[in-house]
Amino acid sequence: MSLLDVSGLTIRTDTGRALVSDLSFAVEPGGRLGLIGESGSGKSLTTLALMGLLPPGLTASGRAVLDVPGLPPTDVVSAGESRMRALRGRAVSVVFQEPLTALDPLMRVGRQIAGPLRRRRGLRGTELRRAVAAALDRVRLPEPDRIARAFPHEISGGQRQRVALAMALACEPALLIADEPTTALDVTVQADMLRLLNELIAEEDMALLFVSHDLAVVSGVTDRLVVLKDGRTVESGSTADILHHPRQPYTQSLVASARAFQEALERITR
Repeated sequence: MSLLDVSGLTIRTDTGRALVSDLSFAVEPGGRLGLIGESGSGKSLTTLALMGLLPPGLTASGRAVLDVPGLPPTDVVSAGESRMRALRGRAVSVVFQEPLTALDPLMRVGRQIAGPLRRRRGLRGTELRRAVAAALDRVRLPEPDRIARAFPHEISGGQRQRVALAMALACEPALLIADEPTTALDVTVQADMLRLLNELIAEEDMALLFVSHDLAVVSGVTDRLVVLKDGRTVESGSTADILHHPRQPYTQSLVASARAFQEALERITR
């Protein structure tokens, strides 16, 4: 049984233009699936549709059934806002690309992490403070008490992204969606973040849907890939097969670009 089973997902504008067309894939319990494609391929729109967060003027059709142990299966495409509000954080969480905009600039970090813990797990007082500290410690942030008291602008970009990850994992979701979570970070911090993601996914036994334009990045954290172009699936299969034996010209170009970038990076950092 799939944890997330997406079938025929289509996203249209209010004028009828299809931005994502007939997208189908599955994420198994504990699986790691990557959605890869250039800007405008429909990756982030897919993420928003799965979270019930499409902006006004866009509508989704098809099915995307989230089947989490202990909860009734839910088609997130047709679910209403009240149902999605109950699922977010508890069954599925998301980490977006830019933590400075994802975090509230006027609220201390600790209060932001405390929010889902209070709403979803009913924690209060000392128990809540300990859970906030544990969430920050889980993502390997030093001095969690200091960071909990800080505002987002008072910590680094890498630390902000770890805070966003701590918020997403606070209520132990079955599925984590990571939408370009390292794009805004420099190369060294990006590598640290990817290592952390790998460790946490293994430790928590979560499933991962990793969205990126960067094949080199996504190949390090996934076991299967779906390649998108102009809102349509170009190719899908195991990460190893697509990296070493891409069948479609578009996928071949992505692989060639990733290899060229990696070789250039290695020359620079020697």
